[in-house]
Amino acid sequence: MSTVARDASHENIFKDMSHIEFKDTISHQCGVTMNDSVEARAIAEYKDQDPEVTVTYQPALIRIDGEGELVFKMSEISEFLGKEMDAAMFEVNTSTHYGRMVRVDDDTVILFGDMEAMRKYIE
Repeated sequence: MSTVARDASHENIFKDMSHIEFKDTISHQCGVTMNDSVEARAIAEYKDQDPEVTVTYQPALIRIDGEGELVFKMSEISEFLGKEMDAAMFEVNTSTHYGRMVRVDDDTVILFGDMEAMRKYIE
């Protein structure tokens, strides 16, 4: 909102910190951003089959976003790709992520949007 529009409406679009509660800031989203590549497209096509997942293609990047958790199975991604994809190569292709990433085993990487849901993997 521009200052002209805000002044005309006399409304402040931002909450004062005293009016913000921690529960208002919690998100259970998680996701990855990858540089566009053959491997990244295979990962995106694999995850795009899930209606709960949003895949966004940018000119040089691909984003995969979800709510709660995103499970990436290397064996299934390998089928899309037509060659071996392991967890290490997956991590190389994900230039950044948000949420908590857990490498469960050599075949499974899970991103969690909820810290409590991933505790069983780290305790």
